[in-house]
Amino acid sequence: MNSSFKSKAGLGRIWNALLYSIAGLKAAWTHEHAFRQELMLAAALVPVAALVPVTPLERALLFCSMLLVLIVELLNSSIEAVVDRFGPEIHELAGRAKDIGSAAVFLADIVFLILWGTILWPVLRKWIA
Repeated sequence: MNSSFKSKAGLGRIWNALLYSIAGLKAAWTHEHAFRQELMLAAALVPVAALVPVTPLERALLFCSMLLVLIVELLNSSIEAVVDRFGPEIHELAGRAKDIGSAAVFLADIVFLILWGTILWPVLRKWIA
């Protein structure tokens, strides 16, 4: 059974997916303060990740950890939007969903800090010494 919400097949589907993704990024930028903060931090750290003298794998880990935080924040924002869609009343399951989404962002932040700290500490130690 085909859903009326399903889009075209082939290249049309890929194009639509790209447009929906861009709309999602615009919506996150417009409505989600945490996403804006994390995106601005990532933008400030891109030059650091690009210029610091590390191996290509370490550089990839620096970039991917930034993307991971942004991805998880987008998912958390999606959960919050769906929960808020159903009304402002407090419900145990709504609170649990929001808390679990927040915990996911927290864990992504920890991954980010571990990778950046592990990769950059030897570089910083060489510069300081």
